[in-house]
Amino acid sequence: MANTGNAAPAGDELDLTAEIARDLIRFDTSNFGDGRSNGETDAAEYVAAHLRGLGLTPEIIESEPGRTSVVARVKGHDSSRGALVVHGHLDVVPADPANWSVDPFAGVIKDGLLWGRGAVDMKNMDAMILASLQDILGAGRAPQRDLVIAFFADEEAGGVYGSHYLVDNRPELFAGATEAISEVGGYSITFNDQRAYLLQTAEKAMLWIKLVARGTAAHGSRLIHDNAVTRLAEAVAAVGRKEWPIHLTDTTSTLLNEVARILGVDPQKVGPDELAIATGTASGFILGSLRTTSNPTLLKGGYKHNVIPDTAEALIDVRTLPGEEKAVLAEIAELVGPDIEIVVMHADIGLENAFDGALIDAIRGTLGRHDPDVPVLPYMLSGGTDNKALHKLGITGYGFAPLKLPADLDFPGMFHGVDERVPLDALVFGRRVLTDLLTTY
Repeated sequence: MANTGNAAPAGDELDLTAEIARDLIRFDTSNFGDGRSNGETDAAEYVAAHLRGLGLTPEIIESEPGRTSVVARVKGHDSSRGALVVHGHLDVVPADPANWSVDPFAGVIKDGLLWGRGAVDMKNMDAMILASLQDILGAGRAPQRDLVIAFFADEEAGGVYGSHYLVDNRPELFAGATEAISEVGGYSITFNDQRAYLLQTAEKAMLWIKLVARGTAAHGSRLIHDNAVTRLAEAVAAVGRKEWPIHLTDTTSTLLNEVARILGVDPQKVGPDELAIATGTASGFILGSLRTTSNPTLLKGGYKHNVIPDTAEALIDVRTLPGEEKAVLAEIAELVGPDIEIVVMHADIGLENAFDGALIDAIRGTLGRHDPDVPVLPYMLSGGTDNKALHKLGITGYGFAPLKLPADLDFPGMFHGVDERVPLDALVFGRRVLTDLLTTY
C-alpha cells in the first residue's frame, strides 16, 4: 500500500465536523451483506456519547448482537409543527486496503481532504449532524421544530437490521415526524461553468434477486446438455445486457429541462442521455435514474474443476423506477426463461416527492444564503436510502447533506469507490448550512 500521507500540519486546527468524521471512519463498520458485518456498536456508542454531552438522552437499540442504531429527540421551539427526522447510517461497504493509496480506516487528513471509507457515504453527514447540534444546543439555542436524530445500522444491506427494524418495532421513536433529510443530495456539481446543487427528491426502487439454474451433476469430461453453469451464464448475460428503455418521471423531466436551460439548448432536440452526460461528474447518478438497471454482481457455482455442478447461482442488483417493480420482474422472467428460478432476496419501494413545499423552499433559501444565485435542481437517486423505511410511517424523505465541492471532484464516483475523500472546507460549509436550516425551518 502506498504512503498514507501526512496528518494536518502542526498548528492547523480541524473543524469539529472533520474531527468527528475522522473518528467515525476509524471505526471499521464494514457491512458485507447477508447478515455479515463488523457491526456498528462502537460507532454507535461514540455517537451516543456526543449526544449525551449535549444534554440529550439517546436510546441505543440493538436489533441483533452488534447491529446497533441510536435515536434521540431534540425539543424545538414549536412542537406543534411536524417533527423533522435528521438521519444517517453508521455502516459502510467493505474496502480492500490493497486498492487504496491510504489506509481506508485511518481517517487520513492530507491535501486538504479527509480520506477513508465513509468520508462520502456517509460518515461526513453523521459528523455534520453532530457538529450542527453542538452549534445549536451548545449555544443554548433550540431548533424551530422537534428533531428526531437517528443513526441507523445496516443501510448498506437494505436496512433490515437498522431503519426497517426500528420503523417496524419502535415506531413511537418517530412520533409526530412528517419529513426527513439524509443522504444523497445537497451537494454541488459544476457544468457549463455553472455550479448547481442537486436536491434528492426521489429514489429508485430496489430489487435484489438471485437467479438459480439447475442441471445434471456429472464428471467434467461427459457430454451434458443441461449444464447448470451454462444455463446460468446465458441468463446472466441476457439480464446484464438488457437495454432498458428511457422513461422520464416528473423529477427527471424537471431536472433535464433545467440542465437544458443552463446549457442553452432545446430539450426537445437534445436527448435525455446527452443532457445527463453534459452534467459531468453527476452523470454517474443521473444516467441511472432515466431507466431501469439490472447489474449482475456475484456468481457462484461448482466446487472442483472436473465436476459439473447441479446448481449455479447469480445475484442481480435491479433498480427500477418507482412503481415499475412488478413489470420489470415479469420482463426479467421472460428474459431468463422458465428453466431459471428467480428468488427475490430483498425488495424495497421507490419514492418520488414533489419539488415544492415548505421544506423545499427552506432548503433553497438556506443554500441561497450561503452560496447566492446558485440554482437548486431536483434529481432522482439511482440507489436507495433509509428514507424508504421511514416512508412506511408516512414520513416524506429528501436527500440533503449539503456540500460545496470543487468542480473537478467526482463526488458521485466516490460512493463505494476507491480512495473515498471529501474536502475539509466542504464539511465546514455543510455544518453551517445544516445549522442554519435546523434553526430556521
